[in-house]
Amino acid sequence: MSARSVGRMAEKVGEIVRAGSDLVVPTTCGGCAEPGVGWCDACASCLADDPVQHRPRVGVGVAVWALGPYRGPRRAALIAVKEHGRRDLNAPLGRALAGTIGTLARWGELPPADTLTLIPAPTRRSSARRRGGDPVTAMARVAATRLGPRVSVAPVLVTSGWARDSAGLDARRRVRNLTGAIAVRGSASRLRREVSGTVVVVDDIVTTGATAAESVRVLARHGVDVGAVIVVAAA
Repeated sequence: MSARSVGRMAEKVGEIVRAGSDLVVPTTCGGCAEPGVGWCDACASCLADDPVQHRPRVGVGVAVWALGPYRGPRRAALIAVKEHGRRDLNAPLGRALAGTIGTLARWGELPPADTLTLIPAPTRRSSARRRGGDPVTAMARVAATRLGPRVSVAPVLVTSGWARDSAGLDARRRVRNLTGAIAVRGSASRLRREVSGTVVVVDDIVTTGATAAESVRVLARHGVDVGAVIVVAAA
C-alpha cells in the first residue's frame, strides 16, 4: 500500500471517529445549546458587554465587577464547566475576562502599574479533583495569555479541608464557614516573588461576597493590596 493510500485511509478513519464522537457527545454551544459549535458568536457577543459593578451583601472592601448577571449564556456556561466537565469553555470565558480587565483599565477602575497579577479565588480541593482541575485558574491563565507578558497568574490562595461547600448557605453562614478557612499557600518570600503590580482577584461567580471578602482580607494581612475583584457572573 502506497504512502498516499495510507494517508487517505488515516484521513477517513479520522472522519469516522469525529462523526462517531459527535453522535455520542454532540457538540453544542455551552451558552445557548446551538448545535455544531462549542461556543457561538452570539454568546461571545453577550459576554463582551461592558462589565457591571456589583455590591454583594457581604462587604468585600474593594470594587467587585462582573461580566454580567448570573443568567443566560453566563449561567449556562458556568454550569457546563462546573457540573458537566466542559473544560473547553474555559477558553472563551477566559477571553471574556481579559476583555473586561482591558475595559476596566481603560475606564481607570484598576490601579495603574507596570504589571498585573491575577489571583484565582480558592477552590476546594475535592471540587477541583472532581472537575479535572480548577476552572477559575484555567480561565485566569487564558486571560493572562491574551493580555500579554506583563500579566501573570498567581494561584496562592487555598481553602482548608474543613470548610463546607457554601451552596445553600445564607450570607451569615457563608461568612462563618469561610472565616479562617482561606490561607496563602507557601512562604512570604514566595508570595513576594509571585505577586506584583496591580492585583486582581478572579472568580467564576459571586453570590454573597463571602469568598471574595475573605480572600481580600487574607491577602491584605500578608501585605498584598487587592485592586478589584472580577467575576464572570454576579448572582
